[in-house]
Amino acid sequence: MKKKFLIFFILLGITQLLNAQVKFYATGGSEVIFSLAEIDNNGQTGGNILRFAPFFNIQAYGNVDFGKHVGLIFGGAIRNVGFIYEYSDPGDGVITNIKKKYRNYDFGIPVGLKLGVMNKWLLYGGYEIEFPFHYKEKTFINGAKQDYKITDWFSSRTPSYYNSVFVGIQFPYGFSLKFKYYFSEFFNEDYFDGATNSYPYQGLKSNIWYFSLNFSIFRNNRMVYKGYEENRKKARKNSIY
Repeated sequence: MKKKFLIFFILLGITQLLNAQVKFYATGGSEVIFSLAEIDNNGQTGGNILRFAPFFNIQAYGNVDFGKHVGLIFGGAIRNVGFIYEYSDPGDGVITNIKKKYRNYDFGIPVGLKLGVMNKWLLYGGYEIEFPFHYKEKTFINGAKQDYKITDWFSSRTPSYYNSVFVGIQFPYGFSLKFKYYFSEFFNEDYFDGATNSYPYQGLKSNIWYFSLNFSIFRNNRMVYKGYEENRKKARKNSIY
């Protein structure tokens, strides 16, 4: 009996989707990222500092709306993701303060589901795979920035891709808040540095997570704010109140 009810509701949902007016459109904009990381450096935890990345973060989404309350999202993004790690090194009997800044530029492919009132208030979430293509590492010793830094295209210091999930809430006018967590560790712990004859990231486990402010400025090459205002004016004209 329960199976019959389940099948009935599944078929009912499919029927509603088929009968709904399906809309396809594109949105694009920017993202401001505030990132942290879960760090375990060979048993030592802590030392993480909030990282602010206002640029260069751009994203474009394809949207499929099944009526007014359910939709799908997919697309592509270029994202500046990393973390800041500060720790003390007691080598040679002198405690040295070391701060590291790590970051990748990633190309991401998100897929997700959105629920709510399309183009107004809604919740969304999904999965994203990201491919790092440019790595940078900076070092500060006792507050002084060191001249040497590491930059590398398609670096072996990091994995070839990252798995992540995201959830968010969208407000009117294309603004949204998002939380994202990376299941993949930031570094490739098996990376061997021939210049120093060492494994610099062995035992350094770090999983990034962040909050971000998202601004979907454009929809099909039109300003989101302008389109929203036009729709609201039309709704007022059609209203009997």
